[in-house]
Amino acid sequence: MELAMEAQEIIRQSAEPEKLQSIIKQTSARLAEAQIEPTELQWTILINHLNEMLNRSREGTTLAGVDRTLFTLQIAQETTEAIGQLSEDEWYVLAVHFEVAKQNN
Repeated sequence: MELAMEAQEIIRQSAEPEKLQSIIKQTSARLAEAQIEPTELQWTILINHLNEMLNRSREGTTLAGVDRTLFTLQIAQETTEAIGQLSEDEWYVLAVHFEVAKQNN
């Protein structure tokens, strides 16, 4: 996977670049297993979201509630748990990225 310059910049400016890269690698592998191939733009947006999730985890902040009936959550749940210290609401917001990417096939 080749990342756009914008995505690379998000990683460089992250408070936790190594952890973010690890989460990206894990997420990429799980998406590949599920035959989901995000576009370059979708990867950039996803990486930004993953970075924001790491920030919320580190800072102990949470998202506003979301409708939990909208998405399949296996990959999103695993990714959120790998980051740690995040609310379940993160699963559903992260799953949006995966649901959109599924439409690429």
